[in-house]
Amino acid sequence: MPPACGLCERDLDHEAYLCPGCTRATAERLGRMPALYAALAPYLAPAGRQPEQGRSGGGRPGAGLPVAEPVLVLRGPGGMVGVLEDWRAAMQADRGWGPPAVGGTTEDRVRAAARGLLLNLDWIAGQWPPAGAFAEEIRAVERSALSVVDPPDPAMRARRLGYCPMVADNGAVCGAVVLLEAGSTVARCRWCGCAWPPDRWSALADAQAGADASA
Repeated sequence: MPPACGLCERDLDHEAYLCPGCTRATAERLGRMPALYAALAPYLAPAGRQPEQGRSGGGRPGAGLPVAEPVLVLRGPGGMVGVLEDWRAAMQADRGWGPPAVGGTTEDRVRAAARGLLLNLDWIAGQWPPAGAFAEEIRAVERSALSVVDPPDPAMRARRLGYCPMVADNGAVCGAVVLLEAGSTVARCRWCGCAWPPDRWSALADAQAGADASA
């Protein structure tokens, strides 16, 4: 029986674990990982504020973080960075190398792990038995991220109306992205939870203009 690609299962005309097409597609996915990780940020929390710090000022005691759980998972330790670093560590172990160095911000770690895998992709595709499972998981992570930042159905895409101008008790402006979800008539801030019905959209637009003028 001829060898087959571990991802698409097409027969191969030489000994390998991924076909040229799946190898190329995996390379492109690895190259996009850092940008996808960054693109998820507006769907999680205001720029510069870490989710684990919670909300400023008031808020209901014990209330959960006003974030989308799938985004939190993708940007968390077991999400994109965990998948990439686990596969990079497994690859280096099977090549007889020491464990990869890990450091910097999560975004730095995503970039380093994706690059480390990309640089070794020829070996992975040609000589590494887990290559099919690796390529399949990288594809799954990309699909999960794209379902948030670029869903396949345009009707499901959220419309960005601007940045939330609400001021917390400590005087800090919220600054999170205000999104109008598909099928909804009320836009909401994903961080402070403030609602923006259609009769307040002009006020939201004025706030954006005011912020641009003072920048």
